[in-house]
Amino acid sequence: MKLKTLPIYLILLFPFCLYAQSQRSLNAAEIKQGLEGLNVTGRVLYIAAHPDDENTRLLAFLAKGMKFKTAYLSLTRGDGGQNLIGTEQADLLGLLRTQELLAARRIDGAEQFFSRANDFGFSKTSEEALAFWGEQKILADVVWVIRKFQPDVIITRFPGDARAGHGAHAASAILAEKAFSLAADPKQFPEQLAYVKPWKTKRIVWNTFNFGGNNTTSDEQLKLDVGQYNTLLGQSFGEIAAESRSSHRSQGFGSMKQRGSAMEYFEHLAGTPAKKDLFEDVNSALSRYPGMQQVQVLLDDINQTYQVNAPYKSLDKLLKLRALSRNLPFEHSKLNELILACAGIWVEAVARAPVYALSEQVTMQLEALSRLPAEFPAQVQLIIDDEKPVALPAGQLQRINRTLKTAAAEITQPYWLSNPHGIGSYEFSGVDNLAAPESKALSPGKIEISINGTRIPVERALIYKYANPAIGEIYQPVVVAPPITATLKEKAYVFNNQVARKIAVSVRGFAPNAKGQLKIKAPLGWTISPAMIDINLEGRGSEEQYELTVSPKADAKPGMLQLEVSTAGATYHHGFQQIAYEHIPVQTLFPASEARLEQVDLKFAGKNIGYLPGAGDLIPQALKQIGYEVTVLEHNLLMNGDLSRFDAIVTGVRLYNINEDMPAIQAKLLNYVNNGGTLVQQYNVNAPLKVNQLGPYPFTISRNRVTEEDAMVNFLKPDHAVLNFPNKITSRDFEGWVQERGIYFADNLDPKYTPILSMKDKGEQSASGSLIVADYGKGKYIYTGLVFYRELPAGVPGAYRLFVNLLSAGASDKPSK
Repeated sequence: MKLKTLPIYLILLFPFCLYAQSQRSLNAAEIKQGLEGLNVTGRVLYIAAHPDDENTRLLAFLAKGMKFKTAYLSLTRGDGGQNLIGTEQADLLGLLRTQELLAARRIDGAEQFFSRANDFGFSKTSEEALAFWGEQKILADVVWVIRKFQPDVIITRFPGDARAGHGAHAASAILAEKAFSLAADPKQFPEQLAYVKPWKTKRIVWNTFNFGGNNTTSDEQLKLDVGQYNTLLGQSFGEIAAESRSSHRSQGFGSMKQRGSAMEYFEHLAGTPAKKDLFEDVNSALSRYPGMQQVQVLLDDINQTYQVNAPYKSLDKLLKLRALSRNLPFEHSKLNELILACAGIWVEAVARAPVYALSEQVTMQLEALSRLPAEFPAQVQLIIDDEKPVALPAGQLQRINRTLKTAAAEITQPYWLSNPHGIGSYEFSGVDNLAAPESKALSPGKIEISINGTRIPVERALIYKYANPAIGEIYQPVVVAPPITATLKEKAYVFNNQVARKIAVSVRGFAPNAKGQLKIKAPLGWTISPAMIDINLEGRGSEEQYELTVSPKADAKPGMLQLEVSTAGATYHHGFQQIAYEHIPVQTLFPASEARLEQVDLKFAGKNIGYLPGAGDLIPQALKQIGYEVTVLEHNLLMNGDLSRFDAIVTGVRLYNINEDMPAIQAKLLNYVNNGGTLVQQYNVNAPLKVNQLGPYPFTISRNRVTEEDAMVNFLKPDHAVLNFPNKITSRDFEGWVQERGIYFADNLDPKYTPILSMKDKGEQSASGSLIVADYGKGKYIYTGLVFYRELPAGVPGAYRLFVNLLSAGASDKPSK
């Protein structure tokens, strides 16, 4: 059934969530900062496990204070964490956090690397983390980064033991120390030597810390004051660091700016020990390389004679420096950008459309401008793909329309998500993307600026830009899409007892006048109608939505519903998805067009649910799938409406951590319970809490968690209603859970609470705070750290059955429906 046709264009999909940063030109102070940095050859590699593990204050000081080439290697992309600003989980959260890290690096000046390790969730031991990742595979990645980046000093954020507080943290330090030694040995990972050389780093140290109640610093350790003030930038490194760290919005890491002295401490791990200075015996000057004397003399002169109000007056000397250093180990790419900045050169490659279909010719407009003073004697030309030069008279913007010589040859996709991957690591081949933070952007071709006969390469990505009336100029990446995509709204669909349902499919055309056929495939025992749909989309960006009727038989097997599009002689299996927040560029990807089908035996008691949003989860959508009527409780409805009409109210994850109105809201919710309602609270972290007490009686939130998703679950109260009504819960209902069992369990319970379950990870004490229930007045209060926010969207049948029981707790004395 065809529902509707939507003429739509890509840039309008998220009109209020747009990345508004335009291409920047270096100002005079930043040019000076860069010129001083050409004197420095030192390199530092910082290694930890996740986005937001890095010490941004230290990175900012090293990169912008000492002007060392500084990089952060995050072994994972943070896929297994929580999300404070939206509903993205797993791979999508990793993509979001990758962009947050890149935003942080744009502020603190460091580079960013990743390994192939996947963040599978909280790990309690380094042995578990290394086993899941595949120790040798990720060790090879760390060795690769060391050999490619060639650091003088490696710094770890964590120790390789329990003080790290997280198995992945400790594992990152263990791998860093092993790789420190192996990178210098040509017998280790010899396949890498076709691309990089063995590299011996001077020393590896641990950046000790004092946070989380754990002080690992001491006066005997090496010290470095990173709280200094940079007069060129007008900020201290603590201020820069706070801006950088605040980029991690999904993790709630907005930070106050720090000013004044700030000491960092370091403990020696391996290599040549340093007695007083972290960079002792490291020659970070140009003199570390032979033949640099003339380069140094000229560079000193450039820095001494540089004029902040006239950077262009350094241009001739910079061109001479480029010629002098051409065959020497020098920061040529950085020098090229500084030359262009001093000359006031603006070059931008702007695509005519935000999206192109695979194999389509890409059209663009190249914009180039020389802002040198008219009286300055320079001949400036733009050269594209070695063709005839185009003159750039001072102050005259040139616009040149072009078609890329190479058609759009590869679908836009985060390279690490191009292939299916297991729980421990991503799967991709070759070295082109190894350790890279993101996929390479479309190239506009070879672009050069000629200044008085010297050709300067211009490194620019092809972008799309437009004006938003409320924001201004908007930049976003250019997308290469399949000609047609077919997208399912959910990752899993849950059916109850052979009841047929309608599922929407969004079919979107990215090629002009896209035509084709959509075929729908289902696992054994499922009937799909229609099983085939003819597609005829008029105009690029058109969208049509269709309804499929999906009917499970009694013996229907769980499996994947798959969509296949045939068009122009090719077959595609891609959906369409975007992640859009104001603090990162819009991320577009084309995941596999499929969803899991599950059939569950569910009984209900009441169908009217109120949902109070927290930091972000997909619980409302999951409940609607199985037939609940879900009302999102906006503030006015919550405070002034009649809550008694709801059979149960569910609070979103971390609601009590983020909502400033919780004191007033809590009073309303507890009054609802007292009058006979059922309140189901999902997990909150223990700080900061907006109320002193979450429930009607005292308890605390611990950091207890069970990370083994297959951990045995013991029924402490097997006869309790929440395990029996309206669905009989058994051990089978805890099969097939994903990532973990539960987090932030309740502790120090008032006797009026009844703990229902206990569970533990291997080698640990049992914890009984994953699910607690209390009678309060005429109603039921429930707190649960069980990760329903992960399990329901994943279509885990037992999680649905147990959650339905929680919602039905207030009706346990009534017959099931």
